[in-house]
Amino acid sequence: MNTIRIRTRGLQVALLGGALLFAAGCNRQQTATQPARTDQQVANDVQAKIAAESALNGQNIQVGVTNGIATLSGTANDDASRALAGNDAGSVDGVKTVVNNLTVEPPKQAAAPAPVAPPPPVEKKRKHREEKQVAEAAPEPPPAPAPAPAPVEQAPPPAPAPPPPPPQPVAKTVTIPAGSIIPVRITEALSSKDAQPNQVFHGSLAGDLIADGMVAVPQGASVTGRVVDAKDAAHFAGSSLLSIELTQISTKSRQIPVVTEAYSKEGQGRGKNTAVKTGGGAALGAIIGGLAGGGRGAAIGAAAGGATGAGVNAVTRGQQVQIQPETLVNFKLQSPITVTTTHAVGQVRSFDDNSSSDPQLEQRQPQ
Repeated sequence: MNTIRIRTRGLQVALLGGALLFAAGCNRQQTATQPARTDQQVANDVQAKIAAESALNGQNIQVGVTNGIATLSGTANDDASRALAGNDAGSVDGVKTVVNNLTVEPPKQAAAPAPVAPPPPVEKKRKHREEKQVAEAAPEPPPAPAPAPAPVEQAPPPAPAPPPPPPQPVAKTVTIPAGSIIPVRITEALSSKDAQPNQVFHGSLAGDLIADGMVAVPQGASVTGRVVDAKDAAHFAGSSLLSIELTQISTKSRQIPVVTEAYSKEGQGRGKNTAVKTGGGAALGAIIGGLAGGGRGAAIGAAAGGATGAGVNAVTRGQQVQIQPETLVNFKLQSPITVTTTHAVGQVRSFDDNSSSDPQLEQRQPQ
């Protein structure tokens, strides 16, 4: 009998073990064949988890999931709600990391209702009875004249509704490509006579720099440049030269280094004029010498006349290069400029209504 019981119990244990192994194998097979969950499915589960929390009802909480990283954005009523939302997001299957960007903003409380005025005190019956008896005993007074109608005051018209607040500016990064023209109005005098290399000069931007429909640099911005080369006008055939370039544009928030091609201007030399004046002096001397004695006198007169002409031209230099204040100089940009701006083209009239990635220079309209 005991042997039969032992065999029966062993058979039961074997069957139970086999059933457990079969169930575990089926579960493992289902787990292996189950497809991976997408970020959108995980985000939906996190959103549903937060929506089910009664403590988070009515709070502006958005969920985004990228590669298993859940990002919470929006507002929470307090620090406890912010922490609760983060814990709920981290408990969802498929979430690896939680980035909690919720900001705490307490809910606005409704204005307290105005206090209700207390009811007027109830007169006592005795006082009311006495006043009634006195009124019945006294003779009735003559009727009073009808009062003049009071002037009716018209209610003032309602105040106009305030204008809506202006939209928040949107920052945009734009690039002014190489080859763009930068118009500059020079604010100080420059001359080839006394200018020195690397001498600094200043000016202002004569027009807006426009890129991608945005004002990259506004008109009136300060600019700085330097003298690249300066040559004084020499005697006889020498010519003057003045060469300048931009180095920086300054706005209210930053200084922008720039690289431009050199703007060069060459003065008119005196070489041709020297030859004409020297030859003319020799001819005049020859005429005077011929009148004095001919032959040898003419040769002496020619030499003297030539020397006189050369002396006159020696004290006359070539034309100097002058850049007066308020002179408009166009510099050509060599390297692109990348800036971040919030000023869209709206108050400025565009020369070309078609959108283009190349910046255009535009003059502001007079106020």
